[in-house]
Amino acid sequence: MNLLESLKQNVAAFEREYEKFERGNKSAGTRARKILQDIKRTCQDLRVSIQGSKKEDSESV
Repeated sequence: MNLLESLKQNVAAFEREYEKFERGNKSAGTRARKILQDIKRTCQDLRVSIQGSKKEDSESV
């Protein structure tokens, strides 16, 4: 699975858990925070990947 698909799935999972949290499910809040941490990690990986691609393109010119 690529990073963009992973990010999309994590955002959808976060939305589901956050809605549960808003309705009073405290455990869903913990799961939502964990998913946010995963989103943060995936975003960083995506940033590194993009920067690497940009660097490769500039070196090949």
